[in-house]
Amino acid sequence: MGGPMLTALRNAGFNAQGFDVVPKDEPHITNDHLTCKNKVETLITVVRDITQTDDVLFGAQAFISAPKLRRIIICSTLSPRYVRDLRARIPEHITLIDAPMSGAQIAAQEARLSFMLGGDETDLDAAQPMFDAMGQHFHQMGNFGNGMQAKVLNNLLAASHTAMTRMVLDWADDAGLDEKKLLNLIATSSGQNWLASGFNDIEFARDGHSSDNTIGILVKDVESALDAAPRDADLTLPKTIQTHIAALKPRN
Repeated sequence: MGGPMLTALRNAGFNAQGFDVVPKDEPHITNDHLTCKNKVETLITVVRDITQTDDVLFGAQAFISAPKLRRIIICSTLSPRYVRDLRARIPEHITLIDAPMSGAQIAAQEARLSFMLGGDETDLDAAQPMFDAMGQHFHQMGNFGNGMQAKVLNNLLAASHTAMTRMVLDWADDAGLDEKKLLNLIATSSGQNWLASGFNDIEFARDGHSSDNTIGILVKDVESALDAAPRDADLTLPKTIQTHIAALKPRN
């Protein structure tokens, strides 16, 4: 999703450049982190997980030592506990905003992402023009870390929709129902949900589980929600959803 977000920022007139560890044949994306590191003032991270976030900030790329860096915006979906702990690991002069987004790749390509924002209200307002370039819906959730807390709860629902919608479609196949007709029915009935309504546009809707694809990310996102669950919470349902998604096979 980072590529389309970069395009949206550049289309809006921002002097934005991308970094990716995988070489890209695109003029504004480099795999030489030093090219970005010496210039970056605002760093937007759109990586997969905590390990990659640590690499970007403190490890292999160590952007935390960029000489001009003044603001970090965390857009990955991560454990809220990890995100809140970043404040103690990052110098105070660097503004921290958590801004996980929702909408899948299609929304990033169409610059209509939904952002869940955490941070000081003044800092969020100052960064709003960048969010305006990339999205359509913006939800200020409170202090730094609250955006991530909201996101993992949202994704827990998205994971349940994914698990149940895929199961329902498999059962419909067994019953001889037409997929298109059933999805049209669901879109206008009480079973309506984001995955079913966007089934033919969401890039991972038919995927099976793999550790390196978006279905795999959903398993990780449920784990992030579990990490921030209330101490006495019943975890049976979210763990069942996680297990079900991890067992998904591709749907043709």
